[in-house]
Amino acid sequence: MSEQWERQLKALGSYIRAQRQVANLSLRQLADLAAISNPYLSQVERGLHQPSVRVLRSIAQALNISAETLLTQAGLFGERDEAHSPTPGVEAAILADAGLSKQNKEALITVYRSMLRT
Repeated sequence: MSEQWERQLKALGSYIRAQRQVANLSLRQLADLAAISNPYLSQVERGLHQPSVRVLRSIAQALNISAETLLTQAGLFGERDEAHSPTPGVEAAILADAGLSKQNKEALITVYRSMLRT
């Protein structure tokens, strides 16, 4: 496996972990919702396993985010077009902001997602 692909898998795993934490789900809860095993999800979050598209879709559905978001994070889509899929960039910026508490981040992402649906 190339070094670049390993970095991409680690980035994907970190993204999934961050989304799980924002959703206030334990590893076990997300694994149950996504219908995958707890150890497998742990390996995906640590960038140790390359998940299939089916698994990524299950995880996305369990996290209530688009499958495209996870597929883009996995490197299976090219660079996203912010005009057509703004969620990943905005949510990543919120999650990366060290000045916000976990609760503030959760609230902002919740509000942002609700605004996208309307």
